[in-house]
Amino acid sequence: MTVKVTSGNERLAKLTINGVTGEEGIRETNESKAAKKAERAAQRGKVAAPTQAEAGDPLGSQYGDTFIQSCTQGTKTYWDIDRLSEEQSGRKAVLFVDDKTVSKGMLKYATAISRESLVDVSGEVHVPETPVELKVHSIRCVSRARTLPYELTDAMRSEEELQGGDAQLATVTLETRLNKRWIELRTPANDAILAIQAAVIQLFRGALCSEGIRELQLPKTIAGAGEGGAAVYKFEYHGQEACLAQSPQLHKQMALCTNMSRVFTTGPVFRAEKSNTHRHLCEFTGLDFEMAINEHYNEVLDVMDHVFISMFNSLHKNYAQQLATIAEQLPVEPLQYLPKTLRLSFEEGMKMLQEAGFEPEELGHLTTELERELGKIVRKKYKTDFYVLYRYPLAARPFYTMPDPEDPRYSNSFDVFLRGEEIISGGQRIHDPDFLTERAKANGIPLEGLREYIDCFEDGAPPHGGLGAGLERVVMLFCGLDNIRRASLFPRDPKRLTP
Repeated sequence: MTVKVTSGNERLAKLTINGVTGEEGIRETNESKAAKKAERAAQRGKVAAPTQAEAGDPLGSQYGDTFIQSCTQGTKTYWDIDRLSEEQSGRKAVLFVDDKTVSKGMLKYATAISRESLVDVSGEVHVPETPVELKVHSIRCVSRARTLPYELTDAMRSEEELQGGDAQLATVTLETRLNKRWIELRTPANDAILAIQAAVIQLFRGALCSEGIRELQLPKTIAGAGEGGAAVYKFEYHGQEACLAQSPQLHKQMALCTNMSRVFTTGPVFRAEKSNTHRHLCEFTGLDFEMAINEHYNEVLDVMDHVFISMFNSLHKNYAQQLATIAEQLPVEPLQYLPKTLRLSFEEGMKMLQEAGFEPEELGHLTTELERELGKIVRKKYKTDFYVLYRYPLAARPFYTMPDPEDPRYSNSFDVFLRGEEIISGGQRIHDPDFLTERAKANGIPLEGLREYIDCFEDGAPPHGGLGAGLERVVMLFCGLDNIRRASLFPRDPKRLTP
C-alpha cells in the first residue's frame, strides 16, 4: 500500500496512510535519534538522507528509493485503505528491528524519509484489539518531498485554537495556503470541502435530470461584448471581437427556441470585475437552468425549491462526516432552512430593513451589508437561512429581464439568499424580439453582438425564465466558510492567476 510520511521523533515516527495518520512504533531509540539527526542535517543540506539500502545489509532488497516508470505490471493486489471501516480507520504501520524482516539499516532509511513523501510498504496485516496494524516488511520511497513551507498540523488548527492566545502556535495565512494550494488541500477540512463541492454539482445535475430537464454544453466564447458592460475578458477571435462568456444566459435562451422546453448546464463562467472581496471570483463554475413557463415565473422558483432543498437534505444525510470535519477547523452555526422555501417580495424586504432602522434605496441595489442585515432579520423571524426575495427593481436587473406587468419600475425577477448572501439570481426573460431590442438600446448595449440572439426570437419563442448560481459560492455559504477561495480548487481573482 502507498503511505505518506508525516512526522517523526526519537521513539515514534508517524505515517499517513492515504491521508489518515497512523503510528509507526520504533523501539530502537538510539537508531531513531541518529535518523532524526540525519534528517535535520539533510534538511540543512549538510548530509543527504539515505536513498538506497546499506551495503552488505542482508535485507537490503527490502528497502530503498524506487522510480515507477510503468515498465511492467505485476500480479500484486493493491488495497484502497479508504475502504476500511470507520472502526478500523486508526490503522498504523509499524517497523520492529528483528534482523529477520526489519534491519537497523531499514529503520535508519525509514526514519530519514522527509515528511509528505510517498512510500510503498508491504507486510503482514494484523487486527488486534486496537485498529488495523501493518507489520512492515519492506518500504520504498516513491516520491521524496522537499521541506514544506509550513507544517500541516499548523494548517489544520481550528479558529478556536488560534484565538486561544498561545503565542507558540503558528498561523498559516490564507495567502500562504493559496500559494501552495496542493499542500493545503491535503488537510482533512479541505478534502471535505472538495467532497461537498463534488456532491453539490452531482446533486444539482441529478435533481434536474430527475425532472426530465436536459443537460447541454454551451459556448464559452461569444461575439462582441456578450451581455454588455465592461466586466468581460475581451480578445480577438480570428479578426473578430469576442469575449469569454459572463454566463451561459444567451445560449440557454436560444436553446429554448428549439424543441427543448427545459435545459440546464454547468461550466466555467468568467467575470472581469475587479472585486477583491470574500465572495467574488473572476472564474467560477456556473449552475444554470432555463425553462418554458406556462403562466408565471414562480414555476421556475418551484423547480429551484425542489433542487436546492433536496440538495441540502442529501448533504446533511450523506455528508455528515465531511461537514463535521469542516466544522472542527472552521466552526459555523448549523444551517436552518424550511421544507418549502420562504418567499418575500423586494418591497417586503425593504420594509423589514426600514423597521429595523436601516435606510435602503427603495428602487436601487441591495448592498452586501444590507443583504447580511436582512438575512439576520429573516433568520430571527422565520427561522431560516435560505429564502427568496422577488420582484426586484427593473433598474437593478439585466436588459433581458421581463418588467413587472403591474408596475414597470419592478421586474419579474428574484434572488435567493443563503446565510445572508445572494447565491442565485433569476427571473422571467423577454421573449419578444422588438421589446428585447428596445431594452438593449435603453441599457446602452451594442446590438452587433446580439443579432443572432435577438434573431432567434423572430422565429417563435416560448415565454420562459431561469436562474444561475455559482458552485463555489453555494459551497462557501452552505459550509459557512469565511472566504470563497476556500471553496475553489485553484481560485482565480483579480490578483491571482496561479497556481
